[in-house]
Amino acid sequence: MIRRTLFLALLGAVSCALLAAADISGDWAGVMSFGDNKIDLTYTFKQEGAKLTGTVHGPGGDLPLNEGKIQGEKVSFSVTVDMNGSPAKFVSQGNITGDEIALTTTGGDGAGGTMTLKRSK
Repeated sequence: MIRRTLFLALLGAVSCALLAAADISGDWAGVMSFGDNKIDLTYTFKQEGAKLTGTVHGPGGDLPLNEGKIQGEKVSFSVTVDMNGSPAKFVSQGNITGDEIALTTTGGDGAGGTMTLKRSK
């Protein structure tokens, strides 16, 4: 009887945690720091369960997000940009905390930066 009660309590806690997972769909903005360079970026995310799609708007226009995933408080996606006629893939990984996402972005050539996205209201 005690085992059953403990199991049901644990199952309820896990279910509540899953239901409370944040949906990051919507607009988010931040400033990416690449060394001394700072770039204003705006993301539009669309979350469907663990799948994440959307776009990022920056100085070069809109680019689609690829390989987007949400796992608990973790988010990841990639963006491919044209760098002087050659495609360059940038991978972003981050942690979701309420209305903020702390992102770290790295590129194939070792370039990268960090930023904190804030949900646009």
